[in-house]
Amino acid sequence: MRSFGIVALSVMLGGCASVTRGTTENISISSTPSGVEAVVSGMEVPTTCTTPCSVVVKRNADISITFQKEGYEPQIVPLSRDIPTSGAAGFAGNLLLGGVVGMGVDAATGAATDHKPNPVIATMQPSAPARARPPAPKKPRPPAAPAPDTGT
Repeated sequence: MRSFGIVALSVMLGGCASVTRGTTENISISSTPSGVEAVVSGMEVPTTCTTPCSVVVKRNADISITFQKEGYEPQIVPLSRDIPTSGAAGFAGNLLLGGVVGMGVDAATGAATDHKPNPVIATMQPSAPARARPPAPKKPRPPAAPAPDTGT
């Protein structure tokens, strides 16, 4: 009976996305030009890296990446969460094998999801140079008074 229980548990966990895929994923970050500061928000501890780089994030986190470099316009790239084929298979395995607990775990941890886009690639746009302030408009001079007529 114990062997049957172990086999049944193994089969149920085999369909669990949190077991087969894990609750974290690696996000690759790059930019053109390279050497851009990437600030990853949505993690327990905000993380900063210099492109190209990669970070490990929880699958259920709402992630956005802010790219910034002097001389370039900052960019914010929000990541969405998507259920890929492999995540859907793990989640469906829970359904087919009656793993209600596994389904709950996968839903809570986001194990069945992936962040998109991955890799995250930003093409930085040069910032517009600061314009010099235009000169103040000149006030028109009052017309010169006519020269006195000497009547000669």
